[in-house]
Amino acid sequence: MYIYDKYDHDILSQRVAQFRDQTRRYLDGSLSEAEFLPLRLQNGLYVQRLAPMLRINVPYGMLNTTQLRRLARIARDYDKGYCHVSTRQNIQYNWPDLEQVPDILAELAEVEMHGTQSSGNCIRNITSDQFAGTAPDEVVDPRPYCEIIRQWSSFHPEFAFLPRKFKIAISGSELDRAAIQVHDIGLQLVTDNNGEIGFKVIVGGGLGRTPVIGSVIREFLPRLEVLNYLEAILRVYNLHGRRDNKFKARIKILVRAMGADVFAEAVEQEWQQIKESPSTLRDEDFDNAKAFFTEPAYETLNDDAVQTALEQQSADNRAFSKWLERNVRPHKVAGYAAVTLSLKPTGIAPGDITDGQLEVIADLADQYSFSEVRTTHEQNMVLADVKKSDLFALWEAARSAGFATPNIGTLTDIICCPGGDFCSLANAKSIPIAEAIQRQFSDLDYVYNLGDLDLNISGCMNACGHHHVGHIGILGVDKKGQEFYQVMLGGNAGNNASLAKVLGPAFGADDMPQVVQKVVDVFLENRTDEELFIDTYQRIGITPFKERVYAKAS
Repeated sequence: MYIYDKYDHDILSQRVAQFRDQTRRYLDGSLSEAEFLPLRLQNGLYVQRLAPMLRINVPYGMLNTTQLRRLARIARDYDKGYCHVSTRQNIQYNWPDLEQVPDILAELAEVEMHGTQSSGNCIRNITSDQFAGTAPDEVVDPRPYCEIIRQWSSFHPEFAFLPRKFKIAISGSELDRAAIQVHDIGLQLVTDNNGEIGFKVIVGGGLGRTPVIGSVIREFLPRLEVLNYLEAILRVYNLHGRRDNKFKARIKILVRAMGADVFAEAVEQEWQQIKESPSTLRDEDFDNAKAFFTEPAYETLNDDAVQTALEQQSADNRAFSKWLERNVRPHKVAGYAAVTLSLKPTGIAPGDITDGQLEVIADLADQYSFSEVRTTHEQNMVLADVKKSDLFALWEAARSAGFATPNIGTLTDIICCPGGDFCSLANAKSIPIAEAIQRQFSDLDYVYNLGDLDLNISGCMNACGHHHVGHIGILGVDKKGQEFYQVMLGGNAGNNASLAKVLGPAFGADDMPQVVQKVVDVFLENRTDEELFIDTYQRIGITPFKERVYAKAS
């Protein structure tokens, strides 16, 4: 992973000193609330329902164990002993004291972490596939490009005050695990007929109040032109994006208003003017970034032998077998596997992790995965480079620490925003709904029978829980001061991205477990042997689900 140099450290130190002085002036009344607002947002600080919330960037989801241990210490010393993994692969603290936020940022800077541009109308954290560099289906490792774009976008003066927040995701694999079609810009690494590497460019995706699947505006962009082309997109957005109404300020609104073809032409014209500018990458620029993402010191292993031993361990222990099936993925290197540590045990807010668990994961990563950890879009954590011969020992340790729930990709692996328990924007609570649904589906054998099934929950239209792209999506709404929940079906964040459709009128909180159960019942009654939930939904449509859920009791 990228290691900060002297310039990076100097910039972070200067930013911490600036924010320390800004916070002091706000607390002594020298800065008004309105003046302090953009300053705190530039450093990742929100004012939530009960306390400030500090969001920490985790570029493309990568952490080392030194950083993990520092995050744990901050959770223990400055917060309430835990933190939260967000859907943008970031870390959030929900209870810091405002007076201590500069101290937190100073501690983070010591381990090359920060909250800069994790909020505000700027280019946010660059996200990617949590299995980047290890996935067997990978075409090109996206991480060097993620880092190049992170450096380019950090403190870029032209893009510090965009019309609205801006999110970029990059995928380098055949299977999109970064949800690139629902980002402001999605970049898909591809190769042309001559084997040259480039990008398919998707623009204007996003969720929130107006969900949109992005439009492809260029099928192949030469890789060394990526910064120039991104700059052209952002210049068109900066010039034409609306600033009079924040609900209509995202680039997805501009692309839809102009039309994707017209927008693409405007970008091409801008790009032609700035091609071969100083932002044009050179091979040595890429090679320098790539040097930070070299392969770990993998051992040469007999995959057949370790696989045979693993199968025997699996046969002797059913719980281990289910964990292997759900939480362990193939690796491009023989004898290795990638392991997802579930942060979704029933009774715990999805994505929450304690200081002690962070330290356990750091110990496990040091022992089993080259001292690196990944955060995921689904609010879990990954050890990406584990020897298969170590999987049983890793499982035992993870189970003891509370993050070996064998539910990855299932109905109970719920994506969920903090909702009304914390967020001042939320219309309804999310966390209790997630727990109630998990308890409804506590029989893991039943859950396994359902196969892969994404359930996403958001507490408001801002869609931090990505409910629009859940196979089952749940949105918290307010009706005359009462919390209700709208159900959506048919969303998908992968290669064939789709937006969920509203099932019908909203339900009370107490009804939600049975509503989801009825949806699942219709799926089970109608699926073929090979179908997953999304396949059955696409084949039979929404009507059978609607009829069952809203049927009057006889």
